Amino acid sequence: MSRKPVIALTGGTGFVGGHLLRVAREQGYRLRALTRGWRPPEEGLDWVDGALDRPAALAKLCDGADVVVHLAGLINAPTRAAFEAVNVGGTARMIDAARGAGVKRFIHVSSLAAREPDLSDYGWSKAKSERVVAASGLEWTIVRPPAVYGPGDRETFELFRMARRGIALLPPPGRFSVIHVEDLARLILALPGEPETVCETYEPDDGTPDGWAHRDFARTLARAFGRRRAATVSMPKAVVKGAARLDTLVRREGAKLTPDRARYFCHPDWVVTAEARPPAALWQPRIATPDGLKATARWYLEQGWLR
Repeated sequence: MSRKPVIALTGGTGFVGGHLLRVAREQGYRLRALTRGWRPPEEGLDWVDGALDRPAALAKLCDGADVVVHLAGLINAPTRAAFEAVNVGGTARMIDAARGAGVKRFIHVSSLAAREPDLSDYGWSKAKSERVVAASGLEWTIVRPPAVYGPGDRETFELFRMARRGIALLPPPGRFSVIHVEDLARLILALPGEPETVCETYEPDDGTPDGWAHRDFARTLARAFGRRRAATVSMPKAVVKGAARLDTLVRREGAKLTPDRARYFCHPDWVVTAEARPPAALWQPRIATPDGLKATARWYLEQGWLR
């Protein structure tokens, strides 16, 4: 394409989506983004009122687009059926909308959790959504991010709050990969015009070989607040699962630590597969995690999230 493609985006009102919109506009993309409720017009961005369960809105979203980036999904839900309705059903409806509008290029942002579908209902739903995408007949690419952090994130915020206090409550020992949200946004935007990325599944990260041990990450995060060390406590699996049952009992559907998420957190290996990293010629991470954590900590402090 001689011009920047028009991107139809779901999930643009969320954490990753907000950063993706910003980076895309900085790079000169024109965007159409789904939103629940009216939003004021913005330069280079058309908001489309709708949701994943409204096919007419999805058709409007895809009309005139060159690429669909499907980012929206549930990361926390009380039942497998709830995950399936949004993460699988919503993906299928976006594929139908893309086909109806003649959009062939489809970028699906999944999760590293899809690699272990028997571990959690969330991972099961993301794996099933990937199968729907792979069978779509579209020119698809799947991106499986690991833990994503950066300014504005509420999922990792509790880790920052604990680190500022000099303590970190951790799941049982294990290793995991991370990626800064801006690096993830740059990868997604590097995909549309690259034919060699079609029918590929990528697992991006910050470039750290073998990922991060939980304790090393917690201590690095503490140093982002100027602390030389943090007290780290690895909780046994039984304690994490008990806390999940208690949170579900107290907050019911509003629980943040559900039994499903507890099973996910207690898995010892969430390190990206080296062979599944995106080709270096296409994309490489720019933000070293210690620097990214420090900048994110500063953002939380400046915005008054940490007091």
